[in-house]
Amino acid sequence: MAAIPLAVLAALCNALTTIFQRLGVETAPDARLRGFKLLRHALKRPIWYVGLVAMIGSFLFQATALGFGSLSVVQPLMVTELVFLVIILRVSFGSPLGWREAIGTVLTVAGLAGFLAMSNTGGGTTFPTTSGWVIVIAVCVAATAICVACTRLRSRSSRSWRSAWFGAAAAISFSLSAAFTKATTILFSNGFWQIFEHWEPYAIIVAGLAGLVLTQDAFHAGPITASQATLTIVDPIVSVVIGVGLFDDDLRGGMGALAFDAAALLVMCVGLFVLTQSPLIAGSAAEEHLGRSRLAHSQRKVREVSRSGR
Repeated sequence: MAAIPLAVLAALCNALTTIFQRLGVETAPDARLRGFKLLRHALKRPIWYVGLVAMIGSFLFQATALGFGSLSVVQPLMVTELVFLVIILRVSFGSPLGWREAIGTVLTVAGLAGFLAMSNTGGGTTFPTTSGWVIVIAVCVAATAICVACTRLRSRSSRSWRSAWFGAAAAISFSLSAAFTKATTILFSNGFWQIFEHWEPYAIIVAGLAGLVLTQDAFHAGPITASQATLTIVDPIVSVVIGVGLFDDDLRGGMGALAFDAAALLVMCVGLFVLTQSPLIAGSAAEEHLGRSRLAHSQRKVREVSRSGR
């Protein structure tokens, strides 16, 4: 099935995006910088553009995969991004792999394989109705707003808390963007000019831009472990729900099959959570490098202030 290798390539590009865009926002001078102000800072960093190229590559692979497969197949496969992220950080910084990486990878792959083996029965080619879109968009926008509001709760204002909720908001936006992309591939299959006669292709840009801005907020708000956990766990779950409800993705019927699907997704999510706690993602050499970048930036600021005082 062509959708599977294409989705895996998209996940690899996403892992590269995470690394380079994280480096792009880490030097922001104000920890409270958010939204488009943070994005403007990132645009001044050449390393951020490398992440942008990887993001474009991910979108192209993902869109092509959605043209061949259903939303419920492609989006869960995107969680392999975290496995690639661990491998890339291991190769780049030379840190040894431990039990978290091993257990997390095994659980993630086993849960994903179990879900795909049981649930992948086709479907996913039904073009959504207007009422269906209204419900999905309204629920996604409301859920995203709630996630962003949770980042501002004073009683839970830790960096990990804020990063996790921004990550969840970004995941919902990316799931909605994937739904618009899937609809566009259906339109494209009926004729190239069809995509210019509907609003869904333009909505990809809106949802994707929202996800991009929220991702920068998540990376800047706190540790990458928190943002990656919610980004990788929330996205496939929301996408499966949208795929079944909006595009008529087929899941095997019966309580036993649905229970197996739920259990497989739970195993996958546990594996993802374990992976996000890996020292390769949480800190070690990568965070040391980022810390040195932040320290150097602060030192330059101090020198500038000292010179201006003279």
